[in-house]
Amino acid sequence: MSTLISLRIALFSVFVICSISVFSQITKQEKDSIYIAETEEQENLSAKVLHAEPLYIDLIRDLGARKGEREWNLGFGIKDNNNYEEYETLLEYEWAVIDRLGLEVELPFTFYYDRRGVSNGENSLPRSKLEGLQLAAQYTFLVDPKHNLSMAGGYLHKFTMNAFDNYSSSRLFTGNLISPFLVVAKRFGTNFHSLLYTGPLWERGFSGFENEFFYQINSSFHYMITGTRNFIGLEINKIVLYGNLETTLRPQMRLGISEHLMIGIVTGIPIEANNDRFSTFFRLIYEPKTKH
Repeated sequence: MSTLISLRIALFSVFVICSISVFSQITKQEKDSIYIAETEEQENLSAKVLHAEPLYIDLIRDLGARKGEREWNLGFGIKDNNNYEEYETLLEYEWAVIDRLGLEVELPFTFYYDRRGVSNGENSLPRSKLEGLQLAAQYTFLVDPKHNLSMAGGYLHKFTMNAFDNYSSSRLFTGNLISPFLVVAKRFGTNFHSLLYTGPLWERGFSGFENEFFYQINSSFHYMITGTRNFIGLEINKIVLYGNLETTLRPQMRLGISEHLMIGIVTGIPIEANNDRFSTFFRLIYEPKTKH
């Protein structure tokens, strides 16, 4: 049995065991979520509505972020393709410079392994690389505690980069990826969360010939366990490219390890028949204590 298959079985087992353990305690918890109260009901701070944030296409910062909030993310993923395996990792830092305005810096890496046993061999199509320097900003322009509703607009810009083995012979940066986006989130009651993240993406190379435009529609639905930061949910990532719709379902869960540390586990299930197969993604989330 391959390492990838073994890893998936282990992840699924953890998911089932943790879910059963958490659900068995729900009846012992109070109906009102303690975590929601801790987040929203703070005196002398700007209004904020708690929303469950998707784990794969995550937000730049919490909706309604308060000045001084920070977050570190470390991600690792494995994607199975017909001809090769793809490993992705990312390092991300988010912070709120003022109330409602969040900024982000991210370094996403991608590595490929040829199934024939040659890492980035001559016949391998993808090349391992630092995907680029990614910068983003997000401003929450609507916070409505009465209706548990938040809306935000943002802009993401990535300076795309060359493959590692081309650094010596080609330019370091290859182009730009431009992505304005809109976020709409609504919580139903204290436990059920929904969110829509949508907007166009335009990738253009410096040579002027690489020019790709597509549109993303990412929706998510989560159930947050009463009195905790833990949730289970489904993220639906849709891309419209050349008139075709590509959809990936991503069941996921988030577990609180300590007061400031959480882990997210995501499984990717592509709907359309293409080279992509199942994938797995982890996100380690660290939120330092905020001094208001």
